[in-house]
Formats: sequence, C-alpha cells, structure tokens
Amino acid sequence: MYKKILLPIDLNDTTTGRKALATAAAMAKTFGSELHVLAVVPSFGMSIVGSFFPQNFEEKALEKAKEQLGAFMDAELGPEIEAVGHVAHGSIYEEILHAAKKLGCDLIVIGAHRPELRDYLLGPNAARVVRHAPQSVMVIRD
Repeated sequence: MYKKILLPIDLNDTTTGRKALATAAAMAKTFGSELHVLAVVPSFGMSIVGSFFPQNFEEKALEKAKEQLGAFMDAELGPEIEAVGHVAHGSIYEEILHAAKKLGCDLIVIGAHRPELRDYLLGPNAARVVRHAPQSVMVIRD
C-alpha cells in the first residue's frame, strides 16, 4: 500500500518519537515499505540571532543530531526493520515537507502531543504538515 514512509522525529522528545516509530516500523514491515527517519535541527531564524553563537555551531549541531538519531534508531529498531536516517536544517515543517517530496514518500507518520490552548492559537509543526502535505499523513498521539 505504501512504498516509502517518512517519520520525522524530535530528538528532544523521544517518548513521542518511540510511539510513532513503532507504528511506522510496523507499517513498513507489513507493506514492505522503505522507512526514512528524519530529524530536523531548527534554524536560528534571524541572522542576528546566529551571530551570538560560536563559529561552526550549526555544523556541530548537525553532527550531534546525526549521532543522536543513529543511537535512537539503533536502540529502537529491531534487526528486521531497515531504515535510513536523515538530518535536515531549517524550518521544521518545511524540511519535513521537502524531505517527503525529495524522497518520494507516499506517507508521513508524525508524532504529536495532546493539543493545548497554545497549539490551537499558534499551530504546531504536526498541524502544518497535515495542512500542507500532498501525501497522506498519519498523526500518532502520545
């Protein structure tokens, strides 16, 4: 049914990520799908903010994210599930949509917290992905 599944995860919230990963891995196993796991390192936004960080901070942050993603995948995925890890840098929901398009994914499985009032007012990344993704999106609540 699905050929390529993208699972974006927040390395700072592995509890939500574990539940979403279990679902995505089960679907990949069931359908014989490729599983791609994505971590996004957020950008600073304004360049003036970045000027307060040391040089090479972004490169170090991306390298650390790659290490953390690899460790998370090694710990959570059994040997029967093959997955490819990816790390992106930028706006979280935009990078998720970009990766899904670039990789040719036909399903995005994304974890989400229970909504709070601020989420209704601001819109979390999961809601933006659901609104803007051309492919199917499955939201896994923690």
